[in-house]
Amino acid sequence: MRVHQVLVTAAPGDAVTDAALELHRMMSPVLEATMYARYIHPALETEVESLEDFVGSPSPEADVLFFHASIGEPEVFEFLRDRPEQVVVNYHNISPAGAFFPYDPAFAGLLEGGRQEVAALAGRTTMALADSAYNAEELRAMGYADVRVVPLVTPLRRLLAEHPGPAAQRRIQSLSGRAVVLFVGQMLPHKRPDFLISAFHVLCTYLRPDAHLVVVGSQRLPRYAEGVRQLVSELNLDNVHLMGSVEGGELAGWYRRADLFVTASEHEGFCAPLLEAMAFGVPVVARRFAAVPETLGDAGLLVPPEAGPELAAEAMALLLGDQELRDEVVRRGPARVEALDPDRAGAAVIEHLRRLR
Repeated sequence: MRVHQVLVTAAPGDAVTDAALELHRMMSPVLEATMYARYIHPALETEVESLEDFVGSPSPEADVLFFHASIGEPEVFEFLRDRPEQVVVNYHNISPAGAFFPYDPAFAGLLEGGRQEVAALAGRTTMALADSAYNAEELRAMGYADVRVVPLVTPLRRLLAEHPGPAAQRRIQSLSGRAVVLFVGQMLPHKRPDFLISAFHVLCTYLRPDAHLVVVGSQRLPRYAEGVRQLVSELNLDNVHLMGSVEGGELAGWYRRADLFVTASEHEGFCAPLLEAMAFGVPVVARRFAAVPETLGDAGLLVPPEAGPELAAEAMALLLGDQELRDEVVRRGPARVEALDPDRAGAAVIEHLRRLR
């Protein structure tokens, strides 16, 4: 058996790409494994091959196309539909398109089309994997019969071993003596950085004037990112730091420095930063949406979906100020990390693939 992982886009720092690369490292010693993508960032050109260069084996029916589904792309869909190999879909979920239309209609169209393409692949797929039970239910609703739940295979161990360089360390140390609230994730509408900033405004105005908010993640939609920057300016929040993408050492440094991790996201198929925060021993505040409660379990505080920024701010203040509660939340983290262990998840993926023979 040869396993060919297929992505729409391979880019550094992208959670789906990171999962595929980690899987490739785990597969390579035991299976003949390759990686292909329709679009490849120059930094990954030596690790990922172009889908245009795909060459099947003499016995394609014995091979597997392992598709990481997270966005639409007609060329990739047609490739999967028309090839003779078995298809396995690994569904990472696809963000609802509605929030994206005002900022990038073309990108929103890819999201909308992606859900249609995943549904259309149901009859073509031998087996489907889902990062969460939440994702699995969506696949079953689309008509998938054989769905297995396997947590996202993240490069967690490598991140835990990373350390920031001198320049990054100076940036991190510049907030010494402050209460650091950290968010990690792409600056996209469904992740609601606007809600987070509004909640932080309440926090630092009325509850914790010493707090600083650090936002780490790519600013993928320029128009939306500009709107977030404008909100920060209008609220006069010079204690909000929009860092953009950072290298792994700096990311690890911010996790070690953080007093609290917060996400306001309203749509996640897994949410890898929750796992990272728990692994670094950082208490978490999140909103009860999509797969977030499933990933977080009891290792954090969940704010109800209907709650506004004020209640989110109070939850942040509680975890920043109540040492007994902080200790209890952090104590629960390792059990969640163990339950979602990337090494075990990778081994489970490989075992599922081997049983396809």
